[in-house]
Amino acid sequence: MKQCAYKIAQSVLVVIYTAQGQVLLLRRTQGDGLGQDYWQPVTGSKDAEDEPWAQTAAREVWEETGIDVHAPGCELHDWELENVYAIYPQWLHRYAPGTCMNTERVFGLRVPPDIRVTLNPREHTAFAWHAWREAADRCYSPSNAEAILHLSAFLVP
Repeated sequence: MKQCAYKIAQSVLVVIYTAQGQVLLLRRTQGDGLGQDYWQPVTGSKDAEDEPWAQTAAREVWEETGIDVHAPGCELHDWELENVYAIYPQWLHRYAPGTCMNTERVFGLRVPPDIRVTLNPREHTAFAWHAWREAADRCYSPSNAEAILHLSAFLVP
């Protein structure tokens, strides 16, 4: 894979959840300019233009939570949903000149209820499990909340 000098405007959003409908949210560090109450699922950009979406999802989950998507009881699914949104102005300098939109591919990762979470302290200061509707309400980003609301289609009644 060829590395890019600028951040690639293709990213993943991974909703990590249990079969019981508990969703893992991560609180971003304050250094990103979004403040103390920016809660989100796992997100992150491709490292290379040709990096497959599922590989990006697995890498970002590992980097941010220490969860191996191939561990027993874990199931990563491409929900085949994409969000296209404007990049926050404070982050535009990370992208090639003229880039202002990002395409985000949505995944779900079902995990066992006792999965261990190990945060990357450069990116997140805390994590919490919430019932899926509550998790959607806690998200700062509307696209993150909308992705979590799609979880209802994947939960077994």
